[in-house]
Amino acid sequence: MKIVVLDGYASNPGDLSWEALEQMGELTVYERTKPEELHERIRDAQIILLNKTPMNAAAFEADPKLKLISVLATGYNIIDLEAAKAHGVRVCNAGSYSTNAVAQMTFALLLEATQQVGSHDAAVKAGQWSESKDFCFWNRPLMELAGKTMGLVGFGAIAQQVAKVAEAFGMRVLYTTRHKHEDPRYVSLDTLLEQSDVISLHCPQTAENLKMINPNSLSKMKDGAILINTARGGLVDEEAVYTALEQGKLAYYAADVVSQEPIRQDNPLLRAKNCYLTPHIAWAPKETRQRLHSINEENVRAFLSGYPQNVIV
Repeated sequence: MKIVVLDGYASNPGDLSWEALEQMGELTVYERTKPEELHERIRDAQIILLNKTPMNAAAFEADPKLKLISVLATGYNIIDLEAAKAHGVRVCNAGSYSTNAVAQMTFALLLEATQQVGSHDAAVKAGQWSESKDFCFWNRPLMELAGKTMGLVGFGAIAQQVAKVAEAFGMRVLYTTRHKHEDPRYVSLDTLLEQSDVISLHCPQTAENLKMINPNSLSKMKDGAILINTARGGLVDEEAVYTALEQGKLAYYAADVVSQEPIRQDNPLLRAKNCYLTPHIAWAPKETRQRLHSINEENVRAFLSGYPQNVIV
């Protein structure tokens, strides 16, 4: 059984083991795969693991022996599912492996905006505390979360975990989804935008919600709202967010994702004030990545046993 990992470095830069897969077949691990390298590397592979390497129809044509693709992620939009079906290839993913980590990152971003830890750390190390006439000082506005309203766009496993944390902070939680719920916390998107002090995005990116945060939706938000994005960069019109930050409509934008990754140097968010950006690392704690690998190992083991799990197609 020939098993190929096409882009193993992102999930395993060397601190995890590939041993379980090695025990299941002839394993080849590539750190990264360029588009022009893909067909040669997957030739005769029966099982492929990948994270962000696209598999289009031509790739399926190039590897007629392929039986399984297991995605080292939850999202699978980089795979042509129709081509997979046409070639009889199973596609599996790893859902819910990062729930706690992404919820944790959501609050890391929010707490940076509300407590300004980085700014004050830099000020202390620059000598401003030593020179202070008082026992303390603050150089940016600080915010208490208790009593504020947290609006969640999407209410899957991650958003539900965020809701638990928000409620533990004493926040009121609202959420909106594509389908109506009887839960009293459920509101329309417009109501959520109008009432929330903090808005956090937790929905998949689709053709329908591309740039759902745009001049129109921003205009419905409270002045001075905080926007958090740990979902997908394409949910946000980044030029519009830049303008909202510059004009003070948004107090802060904090995101772990952008529309094109790695971020382009001409992305307007790089020059926006009150904007915090991290390089798509919400999923990256070692414990989280180990869980991701374990799920994928089980995906392969289950497939070989004749009982595939986490099946997309």
